Amino acid sequence: MPSEKAKIPQLVEQQIKTEKEAALLHSAKTPRYLHIASNQTNQWGHHRSYRLQVVSFAGDHLPESESVEKSISWARYKVAITKHKDEEQTSSSLYNQNYMWSPFVDFSKYIDDNEMIVNEDLVAWVTTGFLHITHAEDIPNTVTVGNGGGVILRPHNYFNEDPSINSPDGVYFGPGSESDCEYNKMACLEKDHCSSTLEPFTYHGFEGVMKFE
Repeated sequence: MPSEKAKIPQLVEQQIKTEKEAALLHSAKTPRYLHIASNQTNQWGHHRSYRLQVVSFAGDHLPESESVEKSISWARYKVAITKHKDEEQTSSSLYNQNYMWSPFVDFSKYIDDNEMIVNEDLVAWVTTGFLHITHAEDIPNTVTVGNGGGVILRPHNYFNEDPSINSPDGVYFGPGSESDCEYNKMACLEKDHCSSTLEPFTYHGFEGVMKFE
């Protein structure tokens, strides 16, 4: 129908160049694919990268106007990518609780200098967690199903193929091997002997056992 138009989704690739651009606040929309990429490519010409997948988020953060917010300023962000520095080892400090109004480590300063992150050694700071509201089914113990959070760092175009096929227990099926008994035991069950033949078992009770009184 010439009068109708089709809507086709399209993924747009964008390179983030500075630390402020790479700091994703809790209110910001998270990119569907977030890659930490290198200039090296695989044999297919794709940039070798790792995909960062955040499984869950910690929830709402304190307003930045609060006087104690600087002591936990790392919690502003879902993800923040910064240039690696030896003096920026942690996002917080045990000593922050001693004087929260002027914290020993203020994570927001790692981003305020807004350094370039292209062709640099990078650090990914990820905030993940969940909110658990106590309910009757927590008694006598709280189930762990559905009460978890985390982050997944997985290769994306990093290898030329699935690296697990090189594992010792890996099995590769090529075209035409579907009916081959050597690779596919289900193709010819009548020829497959998956269990050993055992001798008949007979139980004679306590025959031959001496009795002491």
